[in-house]
Amino acid sequence: MSKKGITAWSVEEFIDRLRQVGEVAYHDKHPFHILMNDGKLNQKQLQGWVANRFYYQTCIPIKDAAILSNCPEREVRRVWIKRIIDHDGTSEDDNGGIKKWLKLSEAVGLTKEEMLQFSQLLPGVRFAVDAYVNFARNRPWVEAIASSLTELFAPSLMEKRILSFERHYSWVEKEGLRYFLDRTTQARIDSNFALRLVTERCRTIEQQKQAIDALRFKCDLLWAMLDAIYFEYCVIEK
Repeated sequence: MSKKGITAWSVEEFIDRLRQVGEVAYHDKHPFHILMNDGKLNQKQLQGWVANRFYYQTCIPIKDAAILSNCPEREVRRVWIKRIIDHDGTSEDDNGGIKKWLKLSEAVGLTKEEMLQFSQLLPGVRFAVDAYVNFARNRPWVEAIASSLTELFAPSLMEKRILSFERHYSWVEKEGLRYFLDRTTQARIDSNFALRLVTERCRTIEQQKQAIDALRFKCDLLWAMLDAIYFEYCVIEK
């Protein structure tokens, strides 16, 4: 404790505050996700979500490459580069995350061609995703890594999503759910590394608050994506 107040939160309190962001602002609480989990989406609405989320999936490795370009530490880059490979794969035959999402799109009745052309991409979704890539390019790399900590909350969302699809959307072939299934494990591994890095590097209260703001920003953009999708496919469609 200094005369000016707390110099930094303890690691435990810092982590707790990061988790509180997810408890309040993570997009699992968005009305669209609630409809999805309750089995209340029709095929067109589900297709709209899959098609728009694909733009986010394709930009994840671009975002991670931006983080790498700003990170001067070889040891960190060696670990972080795996995220790009996990999504892009190492060849056309490698079943990376983007290819798995294309499998999901086929399973819900979309063609590969319309996915790759982003024919259903909404302006609001494009704007939110591009903002995330620009954040990773322009903010300090530790802050950009902190924004990825939405992965702390992803495994439970993925588990609920799998159960929901199996219960309510049985017409979607099970192979199309491979992305969700793999992320239940992969997100835990990735978030554990990112959390350790952020808690080690954010030593002052100012740095800790910047990390929390970065995570809140990521939650906001995920929410904004769903706002656009919900308005287009659930509000206007009604």
